[in-house]
Amino acid sequence: MIDKILLFPYWLTLKIRHMLYNTGLKKTYTPEVPSVCIGNITVGGTGKTPHTEMILRTLLEDDQWYGKNIAVLSRGYKRKTTGFQQVVADGRAIDFGDEPLQIKKKFPMATVAVDKSRKEGCMFLTDPESINTSKKGRKCIHKEFPKADLILLDDAFQHRAVKAGLSIVLVDYSRPIFKDHLMPLGRLRDLPERIKAADIVIVSKCPKYMDAWERSKWSEALGNPKNLFFTTIAYDTSKSIFPEGDSRYLYAQRLILFTGIANDAPLARYLCGTYKIVKHFNFPDHHKFTKSDILSIRDAADAFPTSVIMTTEKDCQRVRDSKAVPESLKQRLFYAPIKTEFVCPEDKERFTSLLKSYLR
Repeated sequence: MIDKILLFPYWLTLKIRHMLYNTGLKKTYTPEVPSVCIGNITVGGTGKTPHTEMILRTLLEDDQWYGKNIAVLSRGYKRKTTGFQQVVADGRAIDFGDEPLQIKKKFPMATVAVDKSRKEGCMFLTDPESINTSKKGRKCIHKEFPKADLILLDDAFQHRAVKAGLSIVLVDYSRPIFKDHLMPLGRLRDLPERIKAADIVIVSKCPKYMDAWERSKWSEALGNPKNLFFTTIAYDTSKSIFPEGDSRYLYAQRLILFTGIANDAPLARYLCGTYKIVKHFNFPDHHKFTKSDILSIRDAADAFPTSVIMTTEKDCQRVRDSKAVPESLKQRLFYAPIKTEFVCPEDKERFTSLLKSYLR
């Protein structure tokens, strides 16, 4: 009710926009190959990238899709380049965005690309030859890639101009959409009712244990979606950001944490189990680390000379871009690799079955 009164122009604009697409007055493009969209209706922080990686990992482990050309298409948020760009593992976050670069580094066998126009990006991926003849926007292709057999659309649920064959929407456990409001009063960038259009709904960043009663309450609050899953965050062994990293620092008792993500609370809680966090720098999401930022981190490192310095897997892509990182700091800089796991082990098999059923 608050959104309809205080934010009526924004609410009405969204209503009209969806009506135009739902009635066919505004046309949608469907990729020529199977496509899976992983998105949300809030502003950041639901874990789209780890879930994209989970789906990519699931497909690469499947006999049907192993060896096929699975492509990931993202917008490449906050990159400085324009048009269609093919992501390379040794590239820079400033050229491709931190998340697409992270995916390419972890899955070098996959084609990863960025394009603000999801439609044009899909067309290039399904018809690589058209890249050479297209005159729309800048294009950067580092090597020839085969036609995509499947496209994973990262953060494209609100991008109605392209209709994926399978839509997966994420909801943050700590920020329920049914208790939120449209921007700027809240974090919703779309109408909460849009969740009904999703084929699969995933409540992300859940506690590692949720009883049946809590899961049923979530299902009821979300309108009892047919395919509802619950996932949690898990972290792997910390890794050095630079080759100079000295793993002995991982045995320190004190830790300096710096992040540039929407919500770093899960990481902080995880690290508190092993370290005493003596300094915590919390920058905005997708923050570009400046020389001043690096100097602030260095000053904290000088104040706690035996501490380890930790950041997120996404942030480390941007840290590598910075030329202001001193050699002495590189030895102590590490990141915590992140992955997604299902709260209920049996849900993994059910989710995989749904995914493979669509792809067949």
